[in-house]
Amino acid sequence: MLPYLRLGPFLLPLASLSLLIGVWLGSWIAEKRALRIGIKSDLISNLIFIGLIAGLIGARVAYAARYINAYISNPLSLFALTPDTLSIPEGLMIGLFAAFLYGQRKKLGIRLALDALAPALAVFLVFQGLAHLLSGDAFGTPSDTLWSIYLWNEYRHPTQIYETLLAIIILFIILKYPLKLGSGRSFWLVIALSSAARLFIEAFRGDSTIWNGFRVSQIFALIVLAASLWMLYTWIDSTDEEKKGVSL
Repeated sequence: MLPYLRLGPFLLPLASLSLLIGVWLGSWIAEKRALRIGIKSDLISNLIFIGLIAGLIGARVAYAARYINAYISNPLSLFALTPDTLSIPEGLMIGLFAAFLYGQRKKLGIRLALDALAPALAVFLVFQGLAHLLSGDAFGTPSDTLWSIYLWNEYRHPTQIYETLLAIIILFIILKYPLKLGSGRSFWLVIALSSAARLFIEAFRGDSTIWNGFRVSQIFALIVLAASLWMLYTWIDSTDEEKKGVSL
């Protein structure tokens, strides 16, 4: 765990830096892929930017709404953005909705857009795992295995390392064995693989939310996995649809 790097009088938050690098590198890859499938790169970069900004604002406001009394007493703390003060599910939904509205306005083909975003998402997942490793978030349950790591006063499963390694494997699969370019199915493959990885990782998480004996994240991952597999199956390749795309 290395949450900060001191540079003179300044503290550089390494977890946040890792996420920013993931967004930047993912955006660059998405722009390059967009050109290959006939989409203007600025449309994809704008799509990512709008979705990211809307998602960050939504995630921050949603988190603050849960602890409204704390932010009423210290409203300036609302602008102190750190990964652990963001409500990811709400932010993700708001970001996707904002990106959807932008894509609809620009008449982007949904399959083409998703195909451009697939490797970008896979890259971001790698840096998300590194961010968790640096910050100590998403830690594992106590363990006496040979590969356990000492964190928060106990030896634990290195779930952050599991997360990072599985994300690297997903990225390798997407780059090495891509589905037909322009079909949009590569995106759903990333979602399916990352959901399957989440099912595995959550079994060793020490900070999971439990509901009626079940891990909430595993329930959510199972639903997303089923939905993404269904999309992979139903989005049968069609030459016309792949060339033209389906408007958002």
